[in-house]
Amino acid sequence: MKTHRFFDKENNISFVVKTFPELTTGELYEILRSRAEVFVREQGIRCIDPDGTDYESLHVFCIEDGRVQAYLRAYRIDGETVKIGRVLTLCHGQGLGTALMKFAMRVLPEKTGCRRIAMDAQKQAVPFYERLGFKVTSGEYLEEGIVHVDMAYEEGETQ
Repeated sequence: MKTHRFFDKENNISFVVKTFPELTTGELYEILRSRAEVFVREQGIRCIDPDGTDYESLHVFCIEDGRVQAYLRAYRIDGETVKIGRVLTLCHGQGLGTALMKFAMRVLPEKTGCRRIAMDAQKQAVPFYERLGFKVTSGEYLEEGIVHVDMAYEEGETQ
């Protein structure tokens, strides 16, 4: 698969999409480092992060000053649906999360042929994802001690 790059002029940052084999060891290290910083240190989640899903995922991220600043992974769960997870930004409130998600919502259908993007969203992040066009598709449940809901974005729905 050809690496897909996108330059976001508003945030002055480049996004990259790579399969697991395309990641350099440095990129993989920085992805895992940023995931640990956000999910373990910042949010207090205690889980084994490398869960095997990374092997089959597309990795969408940006690196600035040698650090992964924003990241998500996406993997197919059925013929028309890709699931995203491990969504993070190191800097909050600067529009980087919105830029990351808009890029992913555009490039994932191109790369995978999916018509639907699903996720397990932390309840506190629901308004953020709703502004992007995602809709809640489940009741609340606990995942790693944090309240979550399922959400989905269907291609062609208005944002």
